[in-house]
Amino acid sequence: MMFWKALRHTVLAASTGLLVTTAAQAQKYRTAAGIRVGGGQYGLTVQQKIFEKTTLEGLGLVSSREVSATVLAERHFGILGPSLNYYFGAGGHVGNHKDTGAFGGADVLVGAEYKIALSPIVLSVDFKPSVEFGSDDWARFPTAFSVRYILVKEKNTSLINRIFGNDKNKPKSKEKTKSKSNTRRGLFDF
Repeated sequence: MMFWKALRHTVLAASTGLLVTTAAQAQKYRTAAGIRVGGGQYGLTVQQKIFEKTTLEGLGLVSSREVSATVLAERHFGILGPSLNYYFGAGGHVGNHKDTGAFGGADVLVGAEYKIALSPIVLSVDFKPSVEFGSDDWARFPTAFSVRYILVKEKNTSLINRIFGNDKNKPKSKEKTKSKSNTRRGLFDF
């Protein structure tokens, strides 16, 4: 009797864990925006998915003596599913310093991000060394922490939807496939 009770609890816990895990994995995003703090700077960050594992990130940063804008292309790799991943990338920046004027540079980036399960929040930490042109500093090595809010979610492709066929976008016949190809696409529909 005790064996069956323990087995029932184990199966129930495993089933619940599977459902929660698939729900968390299904919550990918296309567009997220938020704040970034670190390296003596603070500002805004916007991340847009452009390919399956590639995003473009724009940073608008301000410090006590300068303003800068950065664009980075980033490649993401899952660690424990899509909720936790690491990424690396490269890009460039331009800005203006109060004392020395305009400057520019090249950046590389290494970081990790975590999508909080069942919420629209993404947390990330990164290391973004840069080489400077037209500045008193020839190189910088800042780290930063970002909090982003998901603006546009990824389409739901969870395990449960694939098993039970709850895909609303799946055409039911060839006629519907032809008619769907003529529909307008939105700004974020790739």
